[in-house]
Amino acid sequence: MSGPSELPDPQIHAYRKDLADVALAGRVIASHYAEPLNRKVIAPAVLRAAPADDAAALRDVDPGEMFALLDDSLGWAWGYAGTERLVGYVRSEALGL
Repeated sequence: MSGPSELPDPQIHAYRKDLADVALAGRVIASHYAEPLNRKVIAPAVLRAAPADDAAALRDVDPGEMFALLDDSLGWAWGYAGTERLVGYVRSEALGL
């Protein structure tokens, strides 16, 4: 990729400098790309803007909803939730298989 580019909206497109959804390859530069893993939410959770309990709450995520998991580390899962594909973090223990 070269030249100026317009980055996709990070609220609905999952990318960070270290990791991005493989669907964004060619649109964003990241160290690694991953295929999202579908995980079912098994406990009420809050989708947060950052991996911290005091980070801004983006939306509630209810049991039975699907979460597209891209990264799971230090007790926080990063990916997107809902039909709007809102990107954020949930506590890892809220997810099942």
